[in-house]
Amino acid sequence: MADPKGFLTTPRQDWPRRPVEERVRDWNEVYVPGALLPIISKQADRCMDCGVPFCHEACPLGNLIPEWNDLVSREDWRAAAERLHATNNFPEFTGRLCPAPCEAGCVLAINQPAVTIKNVECAIADRAWEEGFAPPAPPERLTGRTVAVIGSGPTGLAAAQQLTRAGHTVAVYERDDRIGGLMRYGIPEFKMEKRHLERRIEQMRAEGTKFRTSVTVGRDVDAAELRARYDAMVIATGATAWRELPVPGRELAGIHQAMEYLPLANRVCEGDLESSPLSAAGRHVVIVGGGDTGADCLGTAVREGAASVTQLDIYARPGTERDDDAEPWPTYPKLYRLSAAHEEARDLRTAPAADADARLFAASTLRFTGDADGHVRSLHLVEVDAGRRPVPGTGRALPADLVLLALGFSGPDRGDGLIDRLGLALEPRGTIARDAGFATGVPGVFAAGDAARGQSLIVWAIAEGRAVAAAVDRHLSGGTTRLPAPIGPYDRPMTV
Repeated sequence: MADPKGFLTTPRQDWPRRPVEERVRDWNEVYVPGALLPIISKQADRCMDCGVPFCHEACPLGNLIPEWNDLVSREDWRAAAERLHATNNFPEFTGRLCPAPCEAGCVLAINQPAVTIKNVECAIADRAWEEGFAPPAPPERLTGRTVAVIGSGPTGLAAAQQLTRAGHTVAVYERDDRIGGLMRYGIPEFKMEKRHLERRIEQMRAEGTKFRTSVTVGRDVDAAELRARYDAMVIATGATAWRELPVPGRELAGIHQAMEYLPLANRVCEGDLESSPLSAAGRHVVIVGGGDTGADCLGTAVREGAASVTQLDIYARPGTERDDDAEPWPTYPKLYRLSAAHEEARDLRTAPAADADARLFAASTLRFTGDADGHVRSLHLVEVDAGRRPVPGTGRALPADLVLLALGFSGPDRGDGLIDRLGLALEPRGTIARDAGFATGVPGVFAAGDAARGQSLIVWAIAEGRAVAAAVDRHLSGGTTRLPAPIGPYDRPMTV
């Protein structure tokens, strides 16, 4: 514990964001460049180095948070990077994209603002790259065993890196033209610039991982034949089967899934397109869904120059303080949080009809209506109570030229034939069935990440990748492994 009184003398200070008017004119990350390092050592001083650090338990990766907080407070960046990378393959991703359940579990958060764990993590990761503390770590020898990893999201990449470093020859198959999965084409550039992803991919290439892009296993390559070519296979395709909104008018033009919209904006940033064919420029946009994907659509539409943007959330507006009875510490509470996109929408007043920032809470979509050409023009909604029952007399309509459905995902997409060709069993909710060792019913085939767990956070995805790598290594080596397994397939976040 670097400063025994740090949590008493130093207030919480987060990484400052760039001014709204400036950042909505570009696609760069929303934070002030270089503004994190000057404040982070004092923020790390706030860590109390608890005897029982619940931040460990709240994070499925088991990050050694008090240890690297202490090292950062002493400005021992090399040692901090070593402790951080001991449990997390991609801390620069989680430091930018994770909602930080570790901070909800911080002991200081019982009665004070939590330690800025996520910011400290990001600072360590960025400093590690700047100082050369994250060199490639190729294996000393090869085992002669081969593994195919299907999917290059955080689960697939973590599994591939762990198995490559263990000495196995690993090939990652990705259906898109670039590696990264949803981190590449689902996460907007303003949340994580893709240079961070490219840097890790190059590190993995230098370690020996092979990448095969523009290959849809099950369609371009027969899944059973591919399985026969490798000693083991990891299915990490994610949960890409999006949920639908079966209401009258859904068939109208101009209503799209969020994951039809977001990848096009990312392709503009990649230089593939001059402009998105689904651009929100000059259009009245309504986003159905109150989660992070909806917020990503919001920030994207604002940058594209939408005439208005409104986000609908079926849940009531949460409070700003934890409900100690319903969601006691150290669980992750549902609170009213102001993301960068919501801050932008609030300051720019993109949604005049919204309750707060751009959101309408306790709002349920009834139907869509369109014009004579079959294009959507209005979304009709009603307020709902806690049981999602319509409240009489609260119906109204919003102008809508572009509607984006951000309702989450139900499981892996079966359209490519991968699941059926391999004969994989599914759980009732649509995810891939597996046993306590991440193994499916098909010999040598393992399943991990959202494809098997269901839609989850990036920290759970990376933890799944690390854990399935240990299971595969054990399978290939005859029952032993030196790889860590931070979670089991049936572990879940802390709840009441």
